[in-house]
Amino acid sequence: MAAAVASIGIMDGAYFVGRGELLHWINATLQLSLAKVEEAASGAVQCQLMDMVHPGVVPMHKVNFDAKTEYDMIQNYKVLQDVFNKLRIGKNIEVNKLVKGRPLDNLEFLQWLKRYCDSVNGGIMNENYNPVERRSKGCKERGSKGSNKSSKSLQANRLSGGDSADAGPGVGKVNTFAEDQYIEQIQQLSVKIADLKVSVDRMEKERDFYFSKLRDIEILCQRPELEHLPMTKAVQKILYAADEKDSPLSDANDIITKSPGLFSDEAE
Repeated sequence: MAAAVASIGIMDGAYFVGRGELLHWINATLQLSLAKVEEAASGAVQCQLMDMVHPGVVPMHKVNFDAKTEYDMIQNYKVLQDVFNKLRIGKNIEVNKLVKGRPLDNLEFLQWLKRYCDSVNGGIMNENYNPVERRSKGCKERGSKGSNKSSKSLQANRLSGGDSADAGPGVGKVNTFAEDQYIEQIQQLSVKIADLKVSVDRMEKERDFYFSKLRDIEILCQRPELEHLPMTKAVQKILYAADEKDSPLSDANDIITKSPGLFSDEAE
């Protein structure tokens, strides 16, 4: 199952899960309060999701939930990669993109991760799993919700360059709305591009199929014993017609009709 989920294509339903649904799932599952997918850029959330579906596989004491620098984030992704290796999951983790906090990259990875978690035990969560207690084993958790929210705000502010905080809460909401629209437009365009690529591939195959048939006919018409026959000349008339507006069929019919003796057997 791991290999199958790792290789899901961009058109798979996993990549159509919305940001809101994804954030609700993460927050409800891990008892967090993420407001943006890029707040999970540190890799700690991904590690704990794997800890939830594969108890005992993730060394939670190595996971840094307060990671803010790229170096600390990369250490979390190293833990995650080790887990993938242990479970033989062939999913490529684009760490350099994820730690930059770019929304689309983090969205796509979390969409894939949700699909993976849903594939393990039918998506049924272990009722005995305590996400808050498990995070405390990381030795990096500050413990209080206030400090959690503070660190998330600092991380979000760092990722956005601090512009939203300087411009005020109103502008921050506008920027977030515009960002959501931008991501949605990208997803819609990605779907259209994928559909167009499928159509182009289908048309190219169809074109090659008919071209090969025409080429076979051309080779047959070039045989010495056939190339001077009226029927061969009529077929060549159609094959080599350069004018796209007028059909050469009429001229081809004339060649056959005016050829003496062509229908002599029928006359007899």
